[in-house]
Amino acid sequence: MNRPTTDTDSSADTGSAARARAVQHLAGRWIRDALATGKPAEGGSFVSSPAGLWLALAAVAAGARGGTARELRALLGTADREAASVVTAAARELALTGALGVATRVWTRVPVADAYREALPDVRFDAMDPAAADAWVREATDGLIGQLPLEITDGTLLALVNVLALKARWERPFDASRTRDLPFTDAAGATRPVPTMAKDVPLADVWAVDGTYVVELRCTGEPGGAGGPGGAEGPGGGGARVRFVLGEPGAGAGRVLPAGWADRAAGAPPAADRVTVALPRLTLRTRIAVTGQLPALGIRLATSDAADFSGLSPEPLTISDVVQEAVLKVAEEGVEAAAVTVVAMRAAGAARPPQRVLNLAFDRPFGIVVLPADSDVPLFTAWQADTPADRA
Repeated sequence: MNRPTTDTDSSADTGSAARARAVQHLAGRWIRDALATGKPAEGGSFVSSPAGLWLALAAVAAGARGGTARELRALLGTADREAASVVTAAARELALTGALGVATRVWTRVPVADAYREALPDVRFDAMDPAAADAWVREATDGLIGQLPLEITDGTLLALVNVLALKARWERPFDASRTRDLPFTDAAGATRPVPTMAKDVPLADVWAVDGTYVVELRCTGEPGGAGGPGGAEGPGGGGARVRFVLGEPGAGAGRVLPAGWADRAAGAPPAADRVTVALPRLTLRTRIAVTGQLPALGIRLATSDAADFSGLSPEPLTISDVVQEAVLKVAEEGVEAAAVTVVAMRAAGAARPPQRVLNLAFDRPFGIVVLPADSDVPLFTAWQADTPADRA
């Protein structure tokens, strides 16, 4: 039976759309102003989770006040007290995507304000225990990521950890017998043979946006393996959608990737009667030190001794590190992806430790965007600039 639309439904839809736009805004700025201008991985390739970074920062932003909250709101679309309900609604909505697990936990050495805990009912709070945090990350990502992507030191007073984990099968898998070595030309112009999958794609699943081709492949709503964070499977809603985006020769990630979450209605159908894709089998893994990228995103107070996180803890805290590790695997049967985002906090005024700086053929640099079944929130984004590898 069709259910009538109510004012409540309308406001919920507006909230969902606003949250999607907020993640898209962060994704666009992060890729344009930081990821696409640096080299987060050898050869310029990277995989990231805009949704994971947004969820982690927005959860921390719920405890921000004053100018710190204003900076975070400009990037995230929310901060201060209202951020708690926004981030909770966003996480619950994303968890409706079949085979996607979403979870956030906090490990702390300092008191956490009761109002902050109560405002985030889906977040678990524990005493600081790095070994337990590593074990949770391994379980939550089904072993794709083995531990926290940063070291918890004695100076780390609080660590908020978000996990997104997806393991899904294609609705129409690639025929492995059609996989063969084909040439791939990387961003430096070198050409090498790589294992390449091939299949026909319905015309309705291919379009072009400002010179960039978008190919959408759908996943089933059933898990392709282990469940979500903590081993629990989600409610099994519609499956994820994976968009492969191929720009004009020489076009970079900042220009090409946003086509992966652009409104489908903005695309033009291909001038063809049949579309085949030749797609490299690949594994991408990236650890991104987001901390140094925050000033380019407009975040300065939150990492300074002037930070105001008084809504989170009575202890004066400032963000010491934001680090994300993400992995993406694309093969004939389906797609696996996981991201662990950590926001670590130290005592404000403490000395910061020194940093250790250590046919439509996807046969040239291309992007990948993983979306939920029924919204355009970029769960994962990737840029394959160097020669693809199909092993982690």
